[in-house]
Amino acid sequence: MIPLSVLDLVPVREGGSVGEALAEAAQAAQAAEAAGYKRFWVAEHHGMEGIAGGATSVVLAHIGQATRTIRIGAGGIMLPNHNPFVIAEQFGTLEALFPGRIDLGLGRAPGADGRIAQALRKDLMQAANDFPKDVVELQARLRGYPPLPVAATPGTGAEVELWILGSSLFGAQLAAMLGLPYAFASHFAPAQLDAALKLYRERFEPSEELDRPHVMAAMTVICADTDAEARYLSSSLDQSFVALRTGTPGRMKPPLADYRESLPAEALAMLRHMDQARAVGSPATVRDAITAFIERTQADEIIVAGATWDPAARRRSLQLIADAMR
Repeated sequence: MIPLSVLDLVPVREGGSVGEALAEAAQAAQAAEAAGYKRFWVAEHHGMEGIAGGATSVVLAHIGQATRTIRIGAGGIMLPNHNPFVIAEQFGTLEALFPGRIDLGLGRAPGADGRIAQALRKDLMQAANDFPKDVVELQARLRGYPPLPVAATPGTGAEVELWILGSSLFGAQLAAMLGLPYAFASHFAPAQLDAALKLYRERFEPSEELDRPHVMAAMTVICADTDAEARYLSSSLDQSFVALRTGTPGRMKPPLADYRESLPAEALAMLRHMDQARAVGSPATVRDAITAFIERTQADEIIVAGATWDPAARRRSLQLIADAMR
């Protein structure tokens, strides 16, 4: 079986706090480690009261202290929001704290709306255009060559595994050109999945980091003892997605029975579009859906997203998924 990993947004529950969300993220990482997952990644988002992973490198330090062997990383850092020198320092520090365990996935999207550009004092459109150049600069700072006037300390020489993230053809082309592993965000943007993976594999150029293409594809996966229970648990995630897409994001809400049946056609169509990279159900249902997705994508790794309002249900879901796929 190919490796499984976990993508975490550090969700803040309705009635809960940011502190609780951070504690629950560490517990989820411990559960993933115990179940045999390869990586535990945290995604950078800003200005969203229901997501507590904005200070991604700080969250990763917290998770690193709670775990011992699982790889931890950013899935991803939205590089247009940052200076490559600072990211080299941050992830060089993480690699010094947790050697041999640090991944750095790089994305081009801002991770929020235009108000964040003002808060960050960044021209995000120009920064997005500079993304390929900034990735190359970050690579150079971590490698320590070609020599740059100022070395990142920590950072220079750090054994950080770089990934390019994407949900379109742009990231696939860049990952192929640089010879880096590629992770596709099919859990929320599946439309260009097949085309992006085909393009990445066809145009891949071997590099010092990688001699052949390496793909990670993301799925939303929630597993419980029965299909009905898993569908019920997943309604919290459905509510969050509909709220985000209709401009009313907030904290994660408790599950609702038959939530999808209550939705207007447009909202239901949005969710069904996501279902092509989704596995919700009993262990047998989840195993069949993940297996079919692997056959479709020929992915080298699968990363599973999918929070539940009850953190204990999520930890159990992670264990059931791992058991089902062994």
